[in-house]
Amino acid sequence: MIWEKEVFVTPASQRNYNNLSLNNFFFNKMTVKDITQILEEFAPLPYAEDFDNVGLLVGNATNEVSGILVTLDTLENVVDEAVAKNCNLIVSFHPIIFGGLKKITGKNYVERVVIKAIKNDISIYSNHTALDNARYGVNAKICDVLGLSNTKVLIPQKNTIKKLTTYIPKNNIEEVKNALFKAGAGNIGNYSNCSFSVEGNGSYKANEEANPTIGEKGTTHIENEIMITCVFGKDRESAITKALLSSHPYEEVAYDIQTIENTNQHIGMGMIGELDEEVSELEFLKELKLKMNAKLVRHSALLKKPIKKVAVLGGSGSFAIGAAKAAKADVFVTADLKYHQFYEAENQIILADIGHFETEQFTKNLLVDYLTKKIPNFAIHLSESITNPINYF
Repeated sequence: MIWEKEVFVTPASQRNYNNLSLNNFFFNKMTVKDITQILEEFAPLPYAEDFDNVGLLVGNATNEVSGILVTLDTLENVVDEAVAKNCNLIVSFHPIIFGGLKKITGKNYVERVVIKAIKNDISIYSNHTALDNARYGVNAKICDVLGLSNTKVLIPQKNTIKKLTTYIPKNNIEEVKNALFKAGAGNIGNYSNCSFSVEGNGSYKANEEANPTIGEKGTTHIENEIMITCVFGKDRESAITKALLSSHPYEEVAYDIQTIENTNQHIGMGMIGELDEEVSELEFLKELKLKMNAKLVRHSALLKKPIKKVAVLGGSGSFAIGAAKAAKADVFVTADLKYHQFYEAENQIILADIGHFETEQFTKNLLVDYLTKKIPNFAIHLSESITNPINYF
């Protein structure tokens, strides 16, 4: 087992954690589900990419957790480390199971990890692209390390905002609205409790099998109602629907939920921000290599222009080159660029590839920092295991 200490960087964005709809947990006993619910308030799984495999990958959600080991990747030495540190939950950024497993015979490292985890009763959870797309996730962390300000999402995720329309008796409007707001409806960026209301009359006729709370069976009833509309993130749909049905006085609740085209500026891939002061290209590349602990920086042609606006995308980011250029970034920091993709800079931007591991290495620090803030009396460990598969000579 080989362990290596890594730098812990406390994110500037920690100040934003208190804005999350979480209550602090101060329990001595917590289950896997308790922990994952906390993680999913930070990085909701509905925002993961469709191709991804996120959530609880190994283990039982009802198991009591003795300790948490946070890692970038789950390898055999990471499971050994979890055993040594009495951690029976591994929170791994990358999912160990990505494609389907038809056999588990131990013939490759994925199968051996799963077998070893099951033998030692260790659960494995991954949030991967859900954390990539999170407002204070992977790319916000890179921005923190590089000292960027005025940050915003580079490629906002589409179809993330929904709109609820429902009709409420006037006498019950505040009760239902408050229940909806508490469940997360009406949250728009830095604003909460947002809605629009229109007053009118609703009509209905209850049959003999109905049990109307207002009006009588067999008689058409006219009720003074308020139509309200409010938007919400798609991760809150289940909670909001439950709140509506439990707080609304009617036996049958009329409501409609639609996905809208509006862009959610806080969810999506990559980020773009600004340095406090312009620096030369060589100075920026030198600082980038130092701050990101990179062994080397592969980059496109220098343009002899100062660097001020910086786009970042952790992991494989070639698909965002066009977005970085469109955003007028001076440099785009990412990983896994192929030979011909460097041509796409087209003398408009500097493309800087620092390595996949290097762009995501601080992700586990981010998760440990977050979990420690939310459950400060719980055993949470930053993995010391080496998981970078790339070596340099």
